[in-house]
Amino acid sequence: MAQEPATGSRELALYAAQLASEKKGHELKLMEVGRVSIVADYFLICTGNTAIQVKAICEHLLESLKQQNFYPLRVEGLKEAWWVVLDYGFLVVHVFQPDARAFYDLERLWYEAPQVFFNGGGEGLPLLTD
Repeated sequence: MAQEPATGSRELALYAAQLASEKKGHELKLMEVGRVSIVADYFLICTGNTAIQVKAICEHLLESLKQQNFYPLRVEGLKEAWWVVLDYGFLVVHVFQPDARAFYDLERLWYEAPQVFFNGGGEGLPLLTD
């Protein structure tokens, strides 16, 4: 399993879901892939309607997580913004445009991973503080 930050990978994954929802990311799914693989603890999958929205979601995530001293190990696809991957080790965020999400269908590939249910509207999710 990927190394867990001091605040807990679950709390950070929920915080990332809140951040994505703040930029109108939709069809958010948080999957606990750490129960079926060593690739990460969580996958956050969401959709932005356009390349501009995908970039906005990703930039908001990158900046907000940086303010909490979390930096990605790798960022892929941000220039094209068709499918962007933000890899934080314990958390991998996938932000898709609709056609890319339908084509790759990560939910089907990782169907064995339990889904974490949360309030997708952003209310009630934990906020990290200094």
